Amino acid sequence: MPALKYFAAYSDELKARVRQLIAEQRLDEMLRRKYPATHAVRSDGALYDYVLELKNRFLRKAEPLSSVAYDSRLQVLRNALGTHSTISRVQGNRLKSKREIRIASLFREAPPEFLKMIVAHELAHLKERAHDKAFYQLCSTIEPDYHQLEFDLRLYLTQLDLRQEPA
Repeated sequence: MPALKYFAAYSDELKARVRQLIAEQRLDEMLRRKYPATHAVRSDGALYDYVLELKNRFLRKAEPLSSVAYDSRLQVLRNALGTHSTISRVQGNRLKSKREIRIASLFREAPPEFLKMIVAHELAHLKERAHDKAFYQLCSTIEPDYHQLEFDLRLYLTQLDLRQEPA
């Protein structure tokens, strides 16, 4: 039985329910039924346009983004499904900063709901640095089902791990 590494902070009761889904081999079926499609945002350019549209709708006054891309170097094991960064450079007597968002490349093939949830998370960091109440309220403004999608994403990642384990 898997260790359920994506559910470390969850209750034993909830972990037992996830283990039961796995034991009965119903997890994959449940996820496929709930999230049957994959999105069409495959290229870095399409991802940039997608993120910019969400940013302009919900965070119009936030700093502009200079780069948005899929990144195959992000490791799910290190809890990095996406990253946001600020790069500062001195140009003459001015300090210029660039904002970048990177999304783990496994989301190229994911359901559109999961991509939106990850993008909402990274966009929320443009306004709120810490994972506090204000941060999660902003995530829920961008994606109203944020918390359910975060949980379902943990199920999805668990299922991906199960597919990669040797039989």
